[in-house]
Amino acid sequence: MDVWQQLAEGFAMALTPTNLLYAALGVLLGTAVGVLPGLGTSLTVALLLPLTYALDPTSAFIMFAGIYYGGAYGGSTTSILLNTPGESSTIVTAIEGNLMAKSGRAAQALATAAIGSFIAGTIGSLLLVVLASPIASLAIQMGAPEYLSVMVLAFVAVTAVLGASRVRGFAALGIGLMIGMVGLDPQSGQQRLTFGVPQLIDGLDIVLVAVAMFAITEALWVASRLRTAPEEAIPVGRPWLSGRDLSRSWRPWLRGTVFGFPFGAIPAGGAEIPTFLSYVTERKLSKHPEEFGTTGAIEGVAGPEAANNSSAAGSVTSMLTLGLPTSATTAVMLAAFTSYGIAPGPQLLQSESELVWTLIASLFIGNALLLLLNLPLAPAWAKLLRIPRPYLYAGIVFFAVLGAFSVNTQAIDIALLAVIGVLGFVLRKFGFPILPVMMGVILGPEAELQLRRALQISDGDVTTLVSSPMTIGVYLVIAVVIAWPLLRWLVGRVRRATGDRPDVQGDRRS
Repeated sequence: MDVWQQLAEGFAMALTPTNLLYAALGVLLGTAVGVLPGLGTSLTVALLLPLTYALDPTSAFIMFAGIYYGGAYGGSTTSILLNTPGESSTIVTAIEGNLMAKSGRAAQALATAAIGSFIAGTIGSLLLVVLASPIASLAIQMGAPEYLSVMVLAFVAVTAVLGASRVRGFAALGIGLMIGMVGLDPQSGQQRLTFGVPQLIDGLDIVLVAVAMFAITEALWVASRLRTAPEEAIPVGRPWLSGRDLSRSWRPWLRGTVFGFPFGAIPAGGAEIPTFLSYVTERKLSKHPEEFGTTGAIEGVAGPEAANNSSAAGSVTSMLTLGLPTSATTAVMLAAFTSYGIAPGPQLLQSESELVWTLIASLFIGNALLLLLNLPLAPAWAKLLRIPRPYLYAGIVFFAVLGAFSVNTQAIDIALLAVIGVLGFVLRKFGFPILPVMMGVILGPEAELQLRRALQISDGDVTTLVSSPMTIGVYLVIAVVIAWPLLRWLVGRVRRATGDRPDVQGDRRS
């Protein structure tokens, strides 16, 4: 069946009153958690996951996708108004956006962020429609060695990119892999890391780990650091763009889209790197460089916001076609697929075609809803920040405990929630990134399965792991990623040595 016909059928499903309601609820919640600093879409999806088991999977994933896109929109509001990024992906937006707000141009900054996000999200969704089937078809031809190599690339890329230290990144990955090993060995049936607790024989529920790592950890982090009083919101005014603003914004919107989508689709790409690249590019290409860092340049808001939302579409592409999480939110959404008994990966387009294309159609609908929501309601989101933080995070802990208990209705899950939450807090306290932990928990068992499958097929011949051009290419990329800091250090040392040499010709002239 043609992809456009499948997309049309997806729209027919997504436009039903029930699914429209869940799409609207998702974008509303996503925008709200994007506005509130520190919450994040991954935390919200993790909290709601246990509460949505009674829903139809299609409706639940439409709401989750709305939350994901809504968070990408909403995070720009506090970045611009209060210089407080609601999401890590909107840090760059705060650089020029807050300067524009202080210069009395908050309305223009909010408008270019909302419209740019809509354009980039729509283009990214179109790329998802065009590329989903080819990527899935390619993935079907991959064997166990190829899948293992891609997963190893995901592990290495995440630990190499995130955090201030690679050692901490690999340590966090090791912790995640260890958590993922809890339970029965799939081959021998031996218990692993259960410590004699019968409830751990089936392993740790991914939802419980996600709620603990995001919700409990965040609440403990806020409780340990924040001693703040309510801040006054900056007046926003009526969001609008003049013809001059539009002429300065449309090119950054398109360039940001180009930056964001591929980075969102690759492991550990995320939105942070393309937003920084977009900002640097716009600063280089701008005809008004004097506005950067002073009064605020609109290009510095338009480009990064487009990159942010385009990367979200790229993350959904990788999640649906390869079953690989490239962000914390898609990691939790993959856990949701598993919880519903749906196997993510390249077969998903065939086995759950109706769900996938309805979900893709809902992305277009969600983008339109978000544009209508963010333009007129930006002043209202700023008022949400007046909620006292103790009440806000007390509510988060309450729903986290309720959600964790509802997974298996076992009291031990609450104790595990607390233990893993404290572990997440300690990791964050000492600069260990959380995403490698979640990657290890989710992909660790699957990587172990693919490794054993590859060795069983080849009768234990380890050379089968590098027996195809794809695996060789992937492992070469992994080698470059690992060796890159050493190569950069050597190049820098050579340059410094060359620069320290005396200028022989200059000495002779003197």
